[in-house]
Amino acid sequence: MAEERTVAAPRRRPMHGPGMRMATEKPKDLKATMRRLAAYLKPYIPVIAVSVVMTILSVAFSVVGPKLLGDATSTVFDGLVAQSAGAGGIDFATIGRILATLLAIYVASWGAQALSGWLMTGITQKTVFRMRSQVAEKISRVPLSYFDGAGQSKGDVLSRMTNDVDTVGSSLTQVVTQLISSTVQIVGVVVMMVQISLPLAGVTLVTLPVSAVLLGLIMKRSQPYFRAQQAGLGRVNGIVEEDISGQMVVQAFNKAQEESARFKRENDRLYESAWKSQFVSGLMRPIMALVGNMGYVAVVVLGAALCAQGSIRPGDIQAFIQYVKSFTQPVAQLANIANVLQQMGAAAERVFAFLEAPEEEETARTDAATGAIERMGRASGAVAFDHVSFGYVPGKTIIHDFTQSVDPGSTVAIVGPTGAGKTTLVKLLLRFYDVDGGRIAVDGHDVRDVPRNDLRENFAMVLQDTWLFEGTIRENIRLGRLDATDEEVEEAARLAHCEHFIETLPGGYDFEVSEGAENLSQGQRQLLTIARAVLADRPVLILDEATSNVDTRTEWQIQRAMDKLMEGRTSFVIAHRLSTIKNADKILVLRDGDIVEAGTHDDLLAQGGFYAELYQSQFDAA
Repeated sequence: MAEERTVAAPRRRPMHGPGMRMATEKPKDLKATMRRLAAYLKPYIPVIAVSVVMTILSVAFSVVGPKLLGDATSTVFDGLVAQSAGAGGIDFATIGRILATLLAIYVASWGAQALSGWLMTGITQKTVFRMRSQVAEKISRVPLSYFDGAGQSKGDVLSRMTNDVDTVGSSLTQVVTQLISSTVQIVGVVVMMVQISLPLAGVTLVTLPVSAVLLGLIMKRSQPYFRAQQAGLGRVNGIVEEDISGQMVVQAFNKAQEESARFKRENDRLYESAWKSQFVSGLMRPIMALVGNMGYVAVVVLGAALCAQGSIRPGDIQAFIQYVKSFTQPVAQLANIANVLQQMGAAAERVFAFLEAPEEEETARTDAATGAIERMGRASGAVAFDHVSFGYVPGKTIIHDFTQSVDPGSTVAIVGPTGAGKTTLVKLLLRFYDVDGGRIAVDGHDVRDVPRNDLRENFAMVLQDTWLFEGTIRENIRLGRLDATDEEVEEAARLAHCEHFIETLPGGYDFEVSEGAENLSQGQRQLLTIARAVLADRPVLILDEATSNVDTRTEWQIQRAMDKLMEGRTSFVIAHRLSTIKNADKILVLRDGDIVEAGTHDDLLAQGGFYAELYQSQFDAA
C-alpha cells in the first residue's frame, strides 16, 4: 500500500512510484472540446476584443500597402510615358509622399501587431495556468480506485499535466492570433482586389472552394492520427516513468531487454501515428501552394490582357499580384491552423477526460453529521467495525462480515497471511474506499458522514512503502505537521531514533534528500516516516509493517519509541513479525477476509489455533 498524504503538501515535487500500463482512450467530439476550451477564454473577452481590434488595424494597414506601391509604380510609369512624349517627367514629390505614407502605415501595422501578440500571449498563458492548476487539484480528488483500474497510469497523468497542457498552450496562441489575422487579411485583400479589377478577383476567388474541399478532406483524414499520437505519447511517458522509478528492480531481475522491447513497441506505435499525422497534415501546405500558384498564373495571363486593352494600369497589376500572394499566404496559414487545431484538440481532449474522471464523494461539513469529531477537533479514538463487507471488484468480496469494537487508547494488532485483507481494513478506515455493506464508526459517527479531511486529521500513518519528497530532512519530517517548530521536528526525530544518523549526514537536518530518496538507506527512510508520524501527534495510529525495513537492534529501539508513542492512543498495527505485537491489547487474526481468532498473544498461543501456527512457523529454525 503506497503512503498517502494526509496534510497539505509542501512546495517540493513528490516522488512517484511505478505506474500501470495504459490503454488508448476513446476520444471525445472535437467540436465539444473546442467549445469547452473556448469557455476558458470567456473571462478575457474584453482583452480579446482589444487584441482583435489591434489585429484588424494591423492587417488593414498592411493591406493598404500594395495599393500605395502600385500607385507609386503607376506614377513612375505615367511619368516615363509623358517624358517620352515630351510632355513632362516623373513626379518625384508625389512618389515621396506615397512612400512616406507607406512607411508610416507599415510602422503602425507593426505596432498594432506587437500589441495584439502581447495581449494574446498573456491570455493563453493564464488559460494554461488555470488548466494546469485544475489538473493538479484534480489529482488530490481522484480516488485510489482510479489508478487501481485497468488503463490508468501515473505516467499518463504526468503526460497530460505537462505535454498535453503545454501543447494546448503553445497551440492556443498560434490558433487565436493567426485565425484572426488570416481571416481579416483574406477579407481585406478580397475587398482591395475587387476594387482594382473584378475579373481578376473572380479568377482568384475560384481557388477558395477548391482549397476548402481539399482542406476538409485532409482534416478528416489526419484527426484520428493526432489522437493516436497524443495517446501514444502518454503511453511512452508512462513506461519511461516506470522504468526510471523501478530502475533497481529492472536491473536486479535482468529485465532491461524486456523493458527496452516494451518501450520499443510503444515507441514504434508512437512513431507510426506521429508520422502519419504529420505527413497527412503536411500535405496541406503543398496542396494550398499548388492551388495558389495556379491562381497566380491565371491572374498574370488575364492581367496582361486587360492591361493591353487599357482596362487597368500597370501599377494595379503589380498591386494585384502582391494581393494574390497576400491572399494565398493566409489561406496556407489557415491550413496550418487546421493542423495545429487538430493537435490542440487531441491534447485538450485528454486533459478534459482526466478532469472529468470520477472524484471522491465528499461529505458536507455540518455539525449534525460530524458531531464530536469536528466540534472537539480531536477524536477520542473509539473505532467500531459493524458487519463490514467490501470488494475492490463488484462480485468479488474480500472483507465478508467484519465486526469488531476498539476502545480508545487500545492497541489492536491485525495479522494474517498475505491477501487476508489487513491493509484493506486500513484503506476503509481512512475512506480511501467506502464499504459496500455495514459501517465503520469513529467516536460513534459513521465515517461516511465525516468529511475526509476532518476524518484523516485524526490519523497518523507509517507504512511499509516509504514516501519521501525531494527536499531537506527537516521538510520531510515537518510534513506530519507543517506548523511545527524546528525544536519539535528535532524532538520527533529523537523519539523515532533518527537523531544519530541525521547528525552523521552533511548538513544534518538540512541535508537534501535526492529524487527517490536514493541517497538514504531503506531503513533511514523508514525512520524518517516514523518521525513524521510522531510529529503529527494524532489520536489514532496506523502502523503497516512500520519496522519491516530496519535491522533487529533498530527495530527494538523503534518498538520502545512506538510503545511510548502509542500510550493513550488507539493504534492499529499490521505486522508479519509476530514478535513485535506481543504486548497488543487485542490481536485479530484474519483469514480470507474473516476474523478467525481474536485475543491476546498469550491467549491465542494457548488456544493452539491458526495464530499459534503462524507464530511457531516463524521460530521453527530456532
